[in-house]
Amino acid sequence: MSFTAPGTRTVTTAIPARLDRLPWSRWHWTIVVGLGTVWILDGLEVTVVGNIAGRLSEPGSGLAITSGQVTGIAAALYVAGACSGALFWGHLTDRFGRKKLFMITLAVYLSATALTAVSFSTWWFFLFRFLTGFGIGGEYAAINSAIDELIPAHYRGRVDLIINGSFWVGAVGGALLSIVALNTDLLPKDLGWRLTFALGVVLGLVILLVRRNVPESPRWLLIHGREQEAERVVSAIERQVEAEKGKPLPRPDAEITIHQRKSIGFATIARTVFSHYRKRAVLGFSLFIGQAFLYNAITFGFGAILTTFFDVPTGATGYYFAVIAIGNFLGPLLLGKLFDTVGRRVMISSTYLLSGLLLFGTAWLFDRGSLSAGTLTACWCAVLFFASAGASSAYLTVSEVFPMETRAMSIAFFYALGTAAGGIAGPLLFADLTNTGHVGDTVLAFRIGAALMCAAGLVAALLAVRAERRPLEDVARPLTAAAVEAEATPQRPTSGGFPGSAGRRGSWPI
Repeated sequence: MSFTAPGTRTVTTAIPARLDRLPWSRWHWTIVVGLGTVWILDGLEVTVVGNIAGRLSEPGSGLAITSGQVTGIAAALYVAGACSGALFWGHLTDRFGRKKLFMITLAVYLSATALTAVSFSTWWFFLFRFLTGFGIGGEYAAINSAIDELIPAHYRGRVDLIINGSFWVGAVGGALLSIVALNTDLLPKDLGWRLTFALGVVLGLVILLVRRNVPESPRWLLIHGREQEAERVVSAIERQVEAEKGKPLPRPDAEITIHQRKSIGFATIARTVFSHYRKRAVLGFSLFIGQAFLYNAITFGFGAILTTFFDVPTGATGYYFAVIAIGNFLGPLLLGKLFDTVGRRVMISSTYLLSGLLLFGTAWLFDRGSLSAGTLTACWCAVLFFASAGASSAYLTVSEVFPMETRAMSIAFFYALGTAAGGIAGPLLFADLTNTGHVGDTVLAFRIGAALMCAAGLVAALLAVRAERRPLEDVARPLTAAAVEAEATPQRPTSGGFPGSAGRRGSWPI
């Protein structure tokens, strides 16, 4: 089967190895800021919506909507938009490039957020919650694929985890911002919640300006017949890094032969993922299902649990959520480096299992009546410290264990399936369980989330791929490279893959 396409040819290149042998530099920080900080906005917005649900349902808010509709229907529509957006934009990302799509998806996300701020009717609010999710779904596919292809293998795990975990930095801001928005001494009922969305738009525009300086992925350019452009991008990066470090870079240690192709169809993608990488597909699906249900078991009902069982005022729940969000961010921040040193299999399985077991313990204590609002929040912090690192590793896993040509679509597919199961069914299920006011129903919600998280941890213990410090081309050889081997059987390394950098040593620059 030939992958030949008009305007393309077979090339042998060291571009992937040149990117992977770069030391950490200011240029890499540009990538982190330009691509990663959008999750802060996502966390801010999602948290604000959850925290202002009670205010939106009050007379004078400007919307005829109930709290249940905000946390149930609107939340489910946001997730449905994210799932459909991931699939739609994910295919386009693999076909037309990372940069074009991460600019477009951010623009869609910001436009929908701005229009949410001027909602005048329930249907309008629902529509633009869906479209906001539609934009953010595309961000997941475009951003994660670009990050993995631009960040050196030595740092890929920790950078990916911290960037995905930065959602919770936004969640802290959203929780605190909602306290201000709910304060009617400062802002009218029909204005405060609108300004929170408007602030997100302003911050997003700043990110959009920074993102313009992020280049297209040289790996994507190379495979799609634009090797001269890929060479220019990599050479410019190398010059910048050498100028910063004040010394020449080491020689790249490997080359790879690529048979270029303009695009790859759905049939090839599906056959690759579900035939050649069946175990990895099971792994990806399990990780997304587990983390989605655990998070929904806690976050979609946390406000109702605090107000119903512990008489916490509605306006004060933001403080508790800010504490939970801090625990979430500290997990990837403090544990991230271990995913590159101790290894993927040990860390993914242990973070999933530990968070699940801790949630089982929390359910037991809650059932016994042994917890207060403060101690329950402390338990949630412990659970989510490990769960956040595990959940971030789910995105890392599906973005690095499948071939380059399917990367964005693979991220989109597993995100959509896992999030649809946990993020659409989850809010509807857990909102009912946590809003009944019965201790047993809330305990059941905790146990469901814990059981699925533990099950995913066991799957990871068996199937997780040892991708730490290995080049992407070694973890999953490009389809175009495999095609060349089948036809021409070119010389390749005796290790059976693209030589990695496992023997190289370095330290996280922070």
